[in-house]
Amino acid sequence: MKKIVSVSLGSSTRDHQVEVDWLGERIDIRRIGFDGSLDRAIAALHALDGTVDAIGLGGIDVYLYAGKHRYALRDGLRMLDAVKETPVVDGSGLKNTLERETITYLQNNGIIDFKGLPVLMVSALDRFGMAQALVEAGADVTFGDFIFALGIDKPVKTLSEFEALADRYLPDACKLPFQFFYPTGKKQERAPEPKFPQYYRDARLIAGDFHFIRQNMPDDLSGKTIITNTVTQHNVDELRDRHVARLVTTTPNLGGRSFGTNVMEAAMLAILGKRWDEVTDGDYRALLARLDFRPYVSDLVAHAAT
Repeated sequence: MKKIVSVSLGSSTRDHQVEVDWLGERIDIRRIGFDGSLDRAIAALHALDGTVDAIGLGGIDVYLYAGKHRYALRDGLRMLDAVKETPVVDGSGLKNTLERETITYLQNNGIIDFKGLPVLMVSALDRFGMAQALVEAGADVTFGDFIFALGIDKPVKTLSEFEALADRYLPDACKLPFQFFYPTGKKQERAPEPKFPQYYRDARLIAGDFHFIRQNMPDDLSGKTIITNTVTQHNVDELRDRHVARLVTTTPNLGGRSFGTNVMEAAMLAILGKRWDEVTDGDYRALLARLDFRPYVSDLVAHAAT
């Protein structure tokens, strides 16, 4: 049996374990949250190194992408460098393949027509593949990275502007503690604090990291579609209470919840028998085709409409 562990800076209340059978391979998948403590997470990575088949880094990114540029986060590199033997990933490989293909699948199968659709992408930096796919599908996308990560009321409407701003600000921003940008640990369990609700109101579809979506979402999301992952049953109930019409998760529902891309990518790495720097986009796409992964679509209210 392959053993996969996600070491996450997220809340330990979201921990989960499940066994799956992929292509005849039995895989034990476990997520362990360290409540925002980078030191505890790094200690766990040292202890796990060499004892499991692959490790995913959760609740943090190692790399952010904008166009052809890759930006390394200081804290993400610290976690990556703590692992010397076991293959380790942060999920960005799947974000650039699986999540890109999710948009194509939804469009081609008549589930969502993105052409002209007002979309709020709460953060494109950690999901640039999805951001590109949305634009290519003809969606009217608002990129909310500055709005929701930095609290600056600066919507970005084009990929070229987004890439230029990333090139200007990210080299310095990546040196800051990751918690400066992103809710980790117990912050993930706090009640949402609505900010800039007009961007949620004006969008018909909201896409991106669930914790970014959740921490700022208003009480009323009537009729909206959300594309995300890493949602628990409690999170689904929160969205239903806000009258979200449809939830799409880019990763499969396993044991009642969707895991993060870092977990899925780590499991795929173990099947491929390669290290992260050895895997190509083609490797991921070929394995995704064999696994027949499809986005999980759930209508949360009757007569859901896109």
